[in-house]
Amino acid sequence: MLLLKPDDLKRIADHAEADYPREACGLLLGFWRADGDIEVTGVAASENKATPGRNDRFEIDPELRLRLMRETREAAPVGLDGASRGIIGHYHSHPNGTARPSATDLEMVWEPGLVWLITAVVDGQTVQSAAHLLSESGSRFNDIGLDCLPAGDDA
Repeated sequence: MLLLKPDDLKRIADHAEADYPREACGLLLGFWRADGDIEVTGVAASENKATPGRNDRFEIDPELRLRLMRETREAAPVGLDGASRGIIGHYHSHPNGTARPSATDLEMVWEPGLVWLITAVVDGQTVQSAAHLLSESGSRFNDIGLDCLPAGDDA
């Protein structure tokens, strides 16, 4: 299960709506909990660096990713359960689509351990978000569930 703060989920929805009809994208920071859940501790919006004019592609800004990788490594953040914190996934929107991974998403996987949080935006309004991980075989995505942390729940 992917766990995140309601404010972070709203931030993602707002970004997806603002970038509509283009795909919005960004990075998820967090850690894997000992119970197997994945906790998001931060969200970093990215400019979509994919070719302009295409509404079915996203590309995270590599400078943002490298900066966040350096910052999390230098801070050496560790969760209460001893888990290292860092980039655990990314989010992107599907304009006028579903919150399910597309065939294009499957083709784009180059880091199989990352969470894929997808937000469906229909006519400029967010309708659903869902979290996914690539299957062990790499042939499909599995839904991992999505839930919000209670207000004030900080690890």
